[in-house]
Amino acid sequence: MIGYFNQDCSFKLKNRRLLSQWIKESAGEEGFSAGEIAIIFCSDAYLLEINRQYLNHDYPTDVITFDNRDPLKPKRISGDIFVSIDMVKENAEKYGATFETELRRVVIHGILHLCGYRDKSRADIRTMRAKENYYLTKLNAL
Repeated sequence: MIGYFNQDCSFKLKNRRLLSQWIKESAGEEGFSAGEIAIIFCSDAYLLEINRQYLNHDYPTDVITFDNRDPLKPKRISGDIFVSIDMVKENAEKYGATFETELRRVVIHGILHLCGYRDKSRADIRTMRAKENYYLTKLNAL
């Protein structure tokens, strides 16, 4: 099940069913099924505190993903994806994207992390961006 929650912000997500279908189909294409996934929309301040507390990083970010996969079910992704609505708005303006497109990019970024993709090296980042673009295109076709 995919659940959508707010923490320290008053964001209302549109098209939840479509987004959930897209997430499930994207995970399926990567060879996974979607288990318990919580997508938590929050403020910059809230996400910064999570970054400090759990990752020892003292800087803002747009998304943090925690993998909660059951080791007995390795092909079923589960986890918590925290998304800073403030940072999504800022990045949408910075990159000339719509808020909705940037939000979807950040959500699929978190899903790709749950599927095992990383973004530490330049090669990893290129792969992640290509996957994000691919799945954004697929969403537009739904």
